[in-house]
Amino acid sequence: MPELPSLEELLDSAHVVSLPMRVKFRGIMERETLLLRGPHGWGEFCPFPEYDDDESSRWLAAALEAGWLGFPTPLRDKIPVNATVPAVSAERVPEVLARFGRVDAVKIKVAERGQSLGEDIARVSAVREALPNAAIRVDANGGWDIDQAVEALGKLSAVELEYAEQPVPTIEGLAEVRRRLAAAGTPVLIAADESVRKEDDPLRVARAGAADLIVVKVAPLGGVARALDIVEQAGLPAVVSSALDTSVGIRAGLALAAALPSLPYACGLGTVSLFTSDITLDPLVADDGAIQLRETVADPGLLEQYAAPAERQDWWRDRLSRVHSVLARNKHGLFTGF
Repeated sequence: MPELPSLEELLDSAHVVSLPMRVKFRGIMERETLLLRGPHGWGEFCPFPEYDDDESSRWLAAALEAGWLGFPTPLRDKIPVNATVPAVSAERVPEVLARFGRVDAVKIKVAERGQSLGEDIARVSAVREALPNAAIRVDANGGWDIDQAVEALGKLSAVELEYAEQPVPTIEGLAEVRRRLAAAGTPVLIAADESVRKEDDPLRVARAGAADLIVVKVAPLGGVARALDIVEQAGLPAVVSSALDTSVGIRAGLALAAALPSLPYACGLGTVSLFTSDITLDPLVADDGAIQLRETVADPGLLEQYAAPAERQDWWRDRLSRVHSVLARNKHGLFTGF
């Protein structure tokens, strides 16, 4: 088993940046992240601030895998990706889509707190009007209850959804939504995201028959190797997605997508386009609906330009110290190599 890098080594290589965003996403207009440079390249540690240290330890394991172990041999070198439309007004949809260039698939955020189903329908309809032949998937982030989800997906199915991601919070709720949609003859597949990455047992959703496919994200699952194992054991089609990462984190997502035996869906790895800038001079953004697999190197000038304020630097370094201790005490079978 590889030795866990020391905290001192990590702190010496750490850079904390704050990147402005073009539109509000998950309620934020700036994304903070801590970047680490290891012998195999760059890793990204960016659990959202509300995540506790135990959950965040998986994110650190993924960053260490990227920087200190490297990625598995790829099976493909070009990864199809979807555009991402945040919970903006319908009028802003063309503006958002324009940043992604030509795309064949779009993920649209719905069920945003404080917004109505009518606003969701208008947003999704605007995407369909702009892209009549694109695959459209919606992501509720567990924001509906069962009745709301069945009603919303019944109405949204008019635009021919590819699938609906995490319409309700619980695994039992997902199973019930699937059952009720099938009984109503509503042709919408259910994808599980939070019910995979935030569960102690990420395979429970498959055993419960609660989803038609799973969404896998490298950082919340503890790295590419562990994500590959989960997909294999789940026995369900997988969509690779990101957690609002810089190109460093997107590179890890591409490594997972490149290593999967089958890649039936476009990946949610196009989120660098939501930032006004990145930390590399060669950002991993889509060209003609896909991202070419390549290495990512953080640029010293950009790291300096977007360095977080001193108090946020201290906050992230303190968090890194705490989470490193968690990982050292209980590795969760994460930092194990390939």
